[in-house]
Parts: sequence; structure tokens; C-alpha cells
Amino acid sequence: MTNIYDIKINSLQNKAIDLSEYKNKFILFVNVASKCGFTSQYKELEELSNQYKENLVIIGVPCNQFGKQEPGNASEIQEFCEVNYGVSFLITEKVDVKGINQHPLYTWLTSREFNNKKSSTVKWNFQKYLVSPEGKLIDYYFSITKPLSSKITKHLK
Repeated sequence: MTNIYDIKINSLQNKAIDLSEYKNKFILFVNVASKCGFTSQYKELEELSNQYKENLVIIGVPCNQFGKQEPGNASEIQEFCEVNYGVSFLITEKVDVKGINQHPLYTWLTSREFNNKKSSTVKWNFQKYLVSPEGKLIDYYFSITKPLSSKITKHLK
């Protein structure tokens, strides 16, 4: 599992997502939750998605591991995102981003052994991982880094 494009994950509608479709684009992975203090970042994520749609794909990854702040099922999560924030970017199935049942996507994102860049731990909801158009980890950003922060956008320009 050394190539991010080989990792399998399903959408919120339980359809397989082929990450290789996003080769030659930046991908921003964000573990999301509906009942978090950072949930309002959905709005900025949507703005970021629209602003850089030519070369950026945002993938929200629901996770209930931090304060049980994503208790909803797939249809509840979908409705919440659309109704409250007009989210049009891709949302995956709900997964674990840390621990014994960590999804392979997050194993790759958080392990230097796989991403060849750095190891990290997902600390809270709305932590962001930016992957280059060549499928390499650029960096990760804690929840307090806003989606439109220059720390992220400087790579997209």
C-alpha cells in the first residue's frame, strides 16, 4: 500500500470511489463531523472547492471518534451537509481515522512508512491532509487551520 491511488474507500452512498480519477489534481482529505465546534468549516471547504475546482478535489471523511460528534447515518450526514452548508464536494462513508480499525486511507496519510513524508496522529475533527497532483503527501494541518488559510492555498496557486 504505497500508492494513495490504490486505496479503496466508498462514498456516503456506498459506491466505490476511484482515487486514481483525481491524479493530476490536489486532494484535500478532511475528517468531518456534524456536531463539532469546527463544523462551520464546511462552508469554507465548499468555498475552497469552488475557488480551486480546476485543480483541487476535497474529500470529506465522516468520523465519530472525537467526542462522538458524527453520530448520524449516511442519509443524515448527507442531508446535514447539503441543507446546512450546501456541500457539493465528495463525502465518503463513515470510517475510523485512528486506532485498531483505522481505515487504510488514514494509515497511508498518517504513516511515513507509506506516504514517505511524515507520520502524524489525527488529533480532532477537521484535520486536513493535502496530497499533490502526483499523489504525494504535501502536509497536514490541524483543525484550527482554516480551509482558506494561506498555509493550504499557497500550494494550490
